[in-house]
Amino acid sequence: MKLTIPELSLIVLIGASGSGKSTFARQHFQPFEVLSSDFCRGLVSNEENNQSATKDAFEVLRFIADKRLAAGKLTVIDATNVQMEDRKPLLQMARQYHSFAIAIVLDLPEELCHERNQLRSDRQFGSHVVRRHTQMLRRSLRGLEKEGFRYVYVLNSLEEIASVEIERQPLWNNLKHEHGPFDIIGDIHGCCDELEILLQQLGYQKGEGAKEQKIKEEELSTFSSFSLWNAPTYYHPEGRKALFLGDLVDRGTRILDTVKLVRNMVEAGTAFCVPGNHENKLLRKLRGKNVRVNHGLEQTLAEIEALPDEVREPFTKELQKFLDSLISHYVLDDGRLVVAHAGMKQEMQGRGSGAVREFALYGESTGEIDEFGLPVRYNWAGEYRGEAMVVYGHTPVPEAEWLNNTIDIDTGCVFGGKLTALRYPEKELVSIPAACVYCEPVKPLVQNTATRTSQQELDDVLYIEDVVGKRIINTRLQSKITIREENAIAALEVMSRFATNPKWLIYLPPTMSPVETSLLPGFLEHPAQAFSYYQNQRITQVVCEEKHMGSRAVVIICRDSAAAEKRFGVVNEGIGICYTRTGRRFFDDSALETEFLARVNLALSQSGFWSEFQTDWVCLDCELMPWSAKAQGLLREQYAPVGVASRLALNDAVTCLQQASDRGVDISTQLSHYQERADMADQYVTAYRQYCWSVTDISGLKLAPFHILATEGAVHIDKDHRWHMEQIAKICQKDPALLLATAYKVIDLADPSSQAEGIYWWEKSTKVGGEGIVVKPMDFIVRGIRGIIQPAVKCRGQEYLRIIYGPEYSTPENLQRLRQRGLSHKRSLAMREFTLGVEALERFVAHTPLRRVHECVFGILALESEPVDPRL
Repeated sequence: MKLTIPELSLIVLIGASGSGKSTFARQHFQPFEVLSSDFCRGLVSNEENNQSATKDAFEVLRFIADKRLAAGKLTVIDATNVQMEDRKPLLQMARQYHSFAIAIVLDLPEELCHERNQLRSDRQFGSHVVRRHTQMLRRSLRGLEKEGFRYVYVLNSLEEIASVEIERQPLWNNLKHEHGPFDIIGDIHGCCDELEILLQQLGYQKGEGAKEQKIKEEELSTFSSFSLWNAPTYYHPEGRKALFLGDLVDRGTRILDTVKLVRNMVEAGTAFCVPGNHENKLLRKLRGKNVRVNHGLEQTLAEIEALPDEVREPFTKELQKFLDSLISHYVLDDGRLVVAHAGMKQEMQGRGSGAVREFALYGESTGEIDEFGLPVRYNWAGEYRGEAMVVYGHTPVPEAEWLNNTIDIDTGCVFGGKLTALRYPEKELVSIPAACVYCEPVKPLVQNTATRTSQQELDDVLYIEDVVGKRIINTRLQSKITIREENAIAALEVMSRFATNPKWLIYLPPTMSPVETSLLPGFLEHPAQAFSYYQNQRITQVVCEEKHMGSRAVVIICRDSAAAEKRFGVVNEGIGICYTRTGRRFFDDSALETEFLARVNLALSQSGFWSEFQTDWVCLDCELMPWSAKAQGLLREQYAPVGVASRLALNDAVTCLQQASDRGVDISTQLSHYQERADMADQYVTAYRQYCWSVTDISGLKLAPFHILATEGAVHIDKDHRWHMEQIAKICQKDPALLLATAYKVIDLADPSSQAEGIYWWEKSTKVGGEGIVVKPMDFIVRGIRGIIQPAVKCRGQEYLRIIYGPEYSTPENLQRLRQRGLSHKRSLAMREFTLGVEALERFVAHTPLRRVHECVFGILALESEPVDPRL
């Protein structure tokens, strides 16, 4: 006996105690699919038969069932369920989650159930219990379908139960195995001329592939069937398929031609189609329902009426059959794509219920009527947070526009607009203008004159639930990155109190790990360790870049203020911004920032950057010098006090010891020791002073870009570091007073002399006050055996490390202690932040909603609050 069960169902087992429900569940369902009331009693009371724990047990059972159904998982309820009041909350849950409610009744004789219970030591209760269960079950049998069960299966004997075979049936809307590519076409409304032109522009051809020829041969065998659908069949030579979003009928001049064309493509397997509200109304009319003939239905009925008498009736039956076969919506490409006429909320996708079909056909309205007499649509897309792309129509718009990974492509062809298709996965829009106005719209199609998109206007308000709490972020470079709740709160505090306009925050720079600790005498860090690390990763060529002692800065420049408004959605905020690695505006002086950004913009223009990169904006990763421009507080509160106190105290100590030595006291060891400490204090002050100078105007600033991170349509991680250096050098040449090209060397790791040259360059640079170098693989991203390797490691000079670790870090005993430092957490942090930074840029360039970009940006800031030694 085969029982067909839809893949998303709430299965309620109904039977008296001892009828074998648990055994049946174990035989036919996975253990995690079955929720047993007995097991839940054990969870809450340590005893499965503790009837006093029943209330708590069912609360647990319903809670778990709620979570499973919300996640789209088939769920089996293993309890007696013989009373209607026990089944009622389960049916409500099935309706809430748009799942099929299935009743499987085990109606065995009362005596058999009682005998079974007698054999179980934990079921020693009287026969009256089973009798009551059986009586209540049989009183319920006739009314189970009326209660709301979609399917009811009654098993009346042990033989029937033993013969059961469960067949899981995919829902009709489940086309996850169809991966495309697709061409999704909006509301047609009988504009067949434009449809044929659009199909040809998309690359479809009239003709007959093998499947089309077979269908034609089958239909030719019955002349009436072929003659009813005598329209061309289109196919794509590359195997693409069309997806029609409904509203094929009404209003236009070639309504039946449109239906025939679409139906033939569906039958030939070259297209899919979902119904629109106009098809639904037509179907009701064809079934004899009393519907109001308006909104273009009269044109459809007139075309049907104009058919020859011998064709009209059979065609009407075939048309009714085709319209009735259309599924409310489809989920395709492993759940990445959802198509429906009027859209589909996340919680309804892939579900089957009357409410789902209603939403797919009509969307959701507020209950209000606008000045044109039309229902006011509820903006479900504005609240959409699903991963799947939703493509829909129904509501005519002048231009198709993305909003939260959804897009309405009904561009009102029948109203004189255009017929639009979305190519998937390319996300490319293709449109054909209407030949004329076929029908005057009740509500005019008004072109949007605003420079900002709907998405940008929606992004004016950010929602706290999008960034707080524990989060697991999926990225392209690493599968999952976890953000702890306490770290997310810290990031929110920084962002909400100190950050600039969030619309600019498309990227935050990652931290960087130092090289492995060096064992060379007097050195804590040395380039040899960097070269060795990358050699072990099978890298043959690295780039050594000068490390500037400045402050990390992200600089975003737009060609003009109009470009800034168009791409970033900012209004009256100039042509760009310069912000710190924690998202704070770098300049307190707005006039200085304006002049700074204008200078960078001019250099970009003069270098031909805008035309070469075909962009109106650029995001640069930079160092802004001097360090003191942003670190005044750090200088005043940390470095300068240490320097002054050390020099005063140690010089006084040396003076006293020298005086004692002059009097003949043998303190040469102590004197030498304190002289050495005084020298180290002087070296400490000299070290940080090299990175500080007074800034009164823009002439005191130096900007050293080192990455062209992103431009319109591109994140430039596919170019190697030499390309970045060369492109930036071209820009810097146009304003050398402000812009500083970073010095670099390419090192061949297979050549010891090349490595020696790199080490010599580092030693020479750091001896004259340079901070050090950054060593990177030539390629921006390199995958090793265990995934992506460190994109860069820093190797700092001896004197710069004195600023970081203190004046006396270089003594042998301190160096020995510092060599015990652990780098694993720092490297993990650097890798995760780098991955999130790249992901944020890729999402922004792909025009995803700002909340999706900020998921990564907030993640970087949250990771910064992890407990890692800040000196690394």
